[in-house]
Amino acid sequence: MFGKRNWFFPDAELPPPGEGVLQGHESIIVLNPNDADAVLTIRLYFEVGRQPEEFETFVAACTVRCLRTNHPDDMGGCIVPRETQYAIAVHADQPVVAQYGRLDNRQANLAFYTSPGYCE
Repeated sequence: MFGKRNWFFPDAELPPPGEGVLQGHESIIVLNPNDADAVLTIRLYFEVGRQPEEFETFVAACTVRCLRTNHPDDMGGCIVPRETQYAIAVHADQPVVAQYGRLDNRQANLAFYTSPGYCE
């Protein structure tokens, strides 16, 4: 089996959509390279004063899934606020590989990057 069960992304922030064809967004991308479906519990941590939000989803065996944080259907109904610092924890019942991606077009030289999280 490949992957880890616990992934953490401490630097999340949903940017504004901006204008133009390339809309600002962020995603949690999860690869399940194994033969069993993986159930994920995703927890969103916010700054002091707001309780964490948690939901379950899944990634089928031998597939990849992109969870767009600006799509409540992908986020178990959670509404992720734009331009707000928060963190993401992904806990899986099967080992998976996860990364975080953000497209930020608040300036002319837009920035797109992905980052593997801390895992164990």
